[in-house]
Amino acid sequence: MNASVLSSLLPVVLLIAAGYLAGRRGWVGGKAVRDLSNLIFLLLAPALLFRAMSTVRVEQLSLRPVAAYFIAAGIIFAGTLVLRGFNRTAAVLALANTYSNTVMIGIALIGLAYGPEGMVVLLTLISLHSLVLLTSATVVLELAVAHEHASTSGEERRSMIRTVGRALYNAIIHPVPLPIIAGLLFAQTGIQMPEAIDKPIALLGGAFSPVALVMVGITLALTRVGGHWQGALVQALIKNLVHPLLTVGIGLALGLRGLPLTVMVVAAALPMGANVFLFSQRYRTAEELVTASVVVSTGMALITLSGVMALANRFL
Repeated sequence: MNASVLSSLLPVVLLIAAGYLAGRRGWVGGKAVRDLSNLIFLLLAPALLFRAMSTVRVEQLSLRPVAAYFIAAGIIFAGTLVLRGFNRTAAVLALANTYSNTVMIGIALIGLAYGPEGMVVLLTLISLHSLVLLTSATVVLELAVAHEHASTSGEERRSMIRTVGRALYNAIIHPVPLPIIAGLLFAQTGIQMPEAIDKPIALLGGAFSPVALVMVGITLALTRVGGHWQGALVQALIKNLVHPLLTVGIGLALGLRGLPLTVMVVAAALPMGANVFLFSQRYRTAEELVTASVVVSTGMALITLSGVMALANRFL
């Protein structure tokens, strides 16, 4: 492993390890996890995301790298449905195979490894990540539910449309994409942020990465893999290795090189995001397998990410 990869990944590993220790020792219990999660997603993350985008001009953004990520995700999602059949379980597992932990782990890692330029590329992805993947997964899941019930009544169709519309609304009015959009709009005004306002926002944003990574470790400590480790291992291999490899191929085919492709490949190599939990619970399918898969994927990422980053830094 080269020095740049080690220097970027080691702080991430140590902070996750610190959280794992806190969870195992009982310093932070299961009841506090939800409160910590709310602190991270409702206060610290919006501050960081808004400030990061508040100086970015629209002309700096590029959608081609993001397209490479989503095309790769779409192929894997569709392939999972083909192999597992068109049902709720297959749709949830397809989401698990493609939904990266771009916020809690990705922001800290990309910021350390690739600096502000890399963050702009990542935040372009994050602004669309939940909107595209979660909304698409909702559509597929609702169709799968209708298919399983073998009913085509107009009332059920209207209910599905309302559900999908609500998912689209929630994906935009959300503590992740909303501050990114707000920050980008603010940047276009050319107004300078007053220091008295900028400084507390910067302090809140600066707390995001360490607290979020510690939270990942706590979650790992409190979650048991149980008898689903074999299935979880398959899911983790697809997410951690197949997704980035497919992103490399598609990115090169689209003519991408350098930092934009590197950031997208590393983003694709990130472990499964926690939102997959919510889908498995809501649709009451594969809950234990998804929980185990997120744990195995996150643990495996400590090894696979180092390899992906080393290759990306060397060849892209």
